[in-house]
Amino acid sequence: MNIMIDSAVVMPDVQSSVDLRHVPIERVGVRRVRHPMLVQGGDGSSQPTVANWELTVALPAQTKGTHMSRFLALLDEYRPQVMTPSLFCSMLRTMLPLLNAQRGDITARFPYFIQKTAPVSGVKSLMDYELTWVVRSTDFLGSDSDPALEFELTALVPVTSLCPCSKAISEYGAHNQRSHVIVSATYTDPALADVDGLIRMVEQQASCELWGLLKRTDEKFVTERAYENPKFVEDLVRDVAVQVQSIPGVQRFRVSAENFESIHNHSAYAVVEGPVVKN
Repeated sequence: MNIMIDSAVVMPDVQSSVDLRHVPIERVGVRRVRHPMLVQGGDGSSQPTVANWELTVALPAQTKGTHMSRFLALLDEYRPQVMTPSLFCSMLRTMLPLLNAQRGDITARFPYFIQKTAPVSGVKSLMDYELTWVVRSTDFLGSDSDPALEFELTALVPVTSLCPCSKAISEYGAHNQRSHVIVSATYTDPALADVDGLIRMVEQQASCELWGLLKRTDEKFVTERAYENPKFVEDLVRDVAVQVQSIPGVQRFRVSAENFESIHNHSAYAVVEGPVVKN
């Protein structure tokens, strides 16, 4: 027997029903969503990647639930577009009225690649970095006004660090290690966020930067460059912090560095954070 469904039947919208517990929810939405993303590279080209997404909104006390499917529909709507920090913030401006929300945030974590040229041989290779973009609404000015937003760019930059103490006390050689420098910078104007510039700035403060592919002549350069430029983990975070505070548009920052010690089975770690104070 065929059962006919009347297309005119209105299905109940349970999520929009009234909740009587009087408990607002700070953040509700979806997370751990793996979804393709086109991101603009430093040279203006589009770079395909896969991001881990989190999209949430604030839910008023009187509303039972949010519409989860709308988050995924939003991702699919923006998927063909080349994502920039400014477009990422526009995505939140689209999401809030779509979910009937006044506050919300979007986070995307993804690998990002820069083509680098080896220092001596000139051979080219890709270097990978881990980026996190966050846009959040900080205030809502009313139904006829755009919400105030802030954009946070976080970059994990792998570098080399060489121990000044080891160099000073050793007759020859010094222990060095790979380090992770993580910089988070918060902007009120996303157009000022320069991903490639931030990464280059971090690399320039290290004992030596890394490359995906090196020839023997490059290895000699890297070894000697690090030896001539020793830095404690304290030096690394301080030098990076000084540079971050000079970046136009940065309101707050956090810099951490972890040295994966080559002569210990533990890491050395340091953090500098705070608001940017302009002189």
